[in-house]
Amino acid sequence: MAEERVQRRLAAILAADVVGYSRLMEADEEGTRTRLRSLHAELIDPRIAADGGRIVKTTGDGILVEFPSAVDAVRNAIAIQTAMAVRDEALPENLRVMIRVGINVGDVIVEGDDIHGHGVNVAARLEGLCGPGDIYVSASVHEQAEGKLEAAFEDLGEQALKNIERPVRVYRVVVGDRATTTPGTGETLALPDKPSVAVLPFQNMSGDPEQEYFSDGISEDIITALSRVRWFFVTARNSTFAYKGTAPDIRKVAKDLGVHYVLEGSVRKAGSRVRISAQLVDGATGNHIWAERYDRELEDIFEVQDEITLTVVGAIEPELERAEQERARRKPPESMRAWDVFQRGMWHLYRRSKDDLDEALRLFRQAIEEAPDLAVAYAGAEEACFFQISSGYSDARDALRAQMLEFGRRAVDLDDLDAFTHLALGRALNLQGDNEGAIAELETAVRLNPSFAQAHYSLGWAMIWAGGAKQGIPHIETAMRLSPHDPSFGQFQVRMSEAHLFTRRPEEAIDWARQSLRQPNTQTSRWVLLAASLAHAGRIDEARQAVESLRRMSPGYDLTVARDIWRLGDGETRDYLFDGLRKAGLPE
Repeated sequence: MAEERVQRRLAAILAADVVGYSRLMEADEEGTRTRLRSLHAELIDPRIAADGGRIVKTTGDGILVEFPSAVDAVRNAIAIQTAMAVRDEALPENLRVMIRVGINVGDVIVEGDDIHGHGVNVAARLEGLCGPGDIYVSASVHEQAEGKLEAAFEDLGEQALKNIERPVRVYRVVVGDRATTTPGTGETLALPDKPSVAVLPFQNMSGDPEQEYFSDGISEDIITALSRVRWFFVTARNSTFAYKGTAPDIRKVAKDLGVHYVLEGSVRKAGSRVRISAQLVDGATGNHIWAERYDRELEDIFEVQDEITLTVVGAIEPELERAEQERARRKPPESMRAWDVFQRGMWHLYRRSKDDLDEALRLFRQAIEEAPDLAVAYAGAEEACFFQISSGYSDARDALRAQMLEFGRRAVDLDDLDAFTHLALGRALNLQGDNEGAIAELETAVRLNPSFAQAHYSLGWAMIWAGGAKQGIPHIETAMRLSPHDPSFGQFQVRMSEAHLFTRRPEEAIDWARQSLRQPNTQTSRWVLLAASLAHAGRIDEARQAVESLRRMSPGYDLTVARDIWRLGDGETRDYLFDGLRKAGLPE
């Protein structure tokens, strides 16, 4: 008799569960069960039917649903999450029922009314990544649903999912005002009490994609120049560059980033000449405050940057102009070619892959050869080495640390009025284990550029490693406010996890570590801190799962590697971290 053929089909699968179900049941068992029954009868089940869905199964706190299309599944999730937020608004926060939703499109095995298989497993794992009220979808859902709904999709990068062999690219569905919140906090950003500005990436109008790095470099230099005005609040480069390649509503950008003003512009480079157009917009009204066009030789580009900076300062706050003229100016390189090569290196540095970091270091070395006195090229070289170590791309950590220190010291020697050079030296000292020296350099960086998010973040990190976890937290929080859409936001969050773990608050550390894992550009440190925190909270099975994920990402990661990387100044804290990792099952 022929073997029965397994029945399969392609489906959109939605997996959802109630956040904090055990806590709700403990607080009010009968009331929680009544609210959940009412929720299903009055909202969830009718809405699923209206969107063409089929409930496959329910558990005490979860539900699995099959839809005919990805668009129907996402539409359904948005409608239910929106309705639930309104429905429970009057209840005390500790009694509100909130759900999290994961959606995937994939092949499923059909057995009667049940479905299972890889497609279902991915949806369930996506749901497990979510925070309260969130909707996470796979790349296959994003591809089919983007542009067909009143929603945006925030790219969270590739994520390692439990018992799923290959990383999955994950997107967070963002609806309405939720797009104006800080990742990981859900709080709308308040306007600072001092003049605030965001500089959008200037558009490359040259018609040559190879010139993209050039317009990016102009934008970044203007951000740096504005940031030197101590009583300005300037949104970090990494957050404003999230809008690159889009044509956003300026008023929405201002609200999204929490600033008064937005500067936008374009760059057209042709031969030895460049045309830069810039305009300053009031974020509340959308009205133009100032606009100008500059046609210059490339050698005059630094004068144009200073001219734009002075004009913006004068337009925003006239009385600041005289003080701005006193600011410390970065000395421009003698060679325009060296600046050009340096900007190419920065473009690769921000991409963070191993190949890009290798290319960035090569370009920074080339820029140094072109202009041996170009301080920022040495700082860039230090950063390339720094990310090779922190991302786990190299086993030659001692050699890279020595190079970092050499590059950082040379950068400061050449220009001790540039915050970037002090950041470079501070980070090099931090990974050397010289936490006090790192703090001194990073405090200088923050003093020179109070709007430098990476300097605040790195200072908080150095303080945490030196044994001052409580003192480090405010600096991490400042970095989050300065750069709310930073690709490194997950690293900001993991430092918060670290600070809470080191102050013996493992449950809060777990929450921050899980938030960090929902952000893109996942690094080993996030799994390390989650594993140690879970172990100290007594959740050993989950801690061991975190170690499995860590070693999937970095197979050679063990306690010896951890001891080499985590050079903490406080012996008791160091022992506490490694004891947690040992309990979690990280091998020697």
